Amino acid sequence: MKAEKQITGIILAGGKSTRMGTDKGLISYKNKTFIEHIITAIQPFVDEIIIISNLNSYDKFELKRYDDLIKNAGPLAGIYTGLYYSNTENNLVVSCDVPLINKKILQKLIAQINNTSEVIQLKSNGKNMPLIAIYKKKCEAIFLEELKQEQRKVQKAIKKCKVNTVLIDTVLEKYTTNINTKEDLESLE
Repeated sequence: MKAEKQITGIILAGGKSTRMGTDKGLISYKNKTFIEHIITAIQPFVDEIIIISNLNSYDKFELKRYDDLIKNAGPLAGIYTGLYYSNTENNLVVSCDVPLINKKILQKLIAQINNTSEVIQLKSNGKNMPLIAIYKKKCEAIFLEELKQEQRKVQKAIKKCKVNTVLIDTVLEKYTTNINTKEDLESLE
């Protein structure tokens, strides 16, 4: 499957987790951390996985980890950093707070890879999900320009790209649920 399309997996684990009060990627769910669930889900589809985080606590996963190249600039800087270090044209970006992400969701995204779309994002419940998306390497330069202009919003930055938005049905939307608060975590249990 992955021999056909070379893809780098980029896990964003650099958030401040202010609503959760602890680092979300390292929260345990079903005897594995959130990030381990994500690694397991994306591994079959990618040639390499890199973690974007300023915390060396992620080094224990024995994957390449990179600090944000632009500090305190949010997920846009994380995506930019991942694209900067990526060696592939296609890059699967997943935030560390979606532990339910699964094969069906990822296949849906990856099936949409083509030569015209620069960003392929999911949409569920009327919301775009740019933190579960495919990004072409060329977005790196676009995002750097946005960051230089002190523009930090991912949604705004991707408007400068050719975007394909993939709708997911209600059966699959639970697998894209962000776990941002202790209440979210309790409802997950």
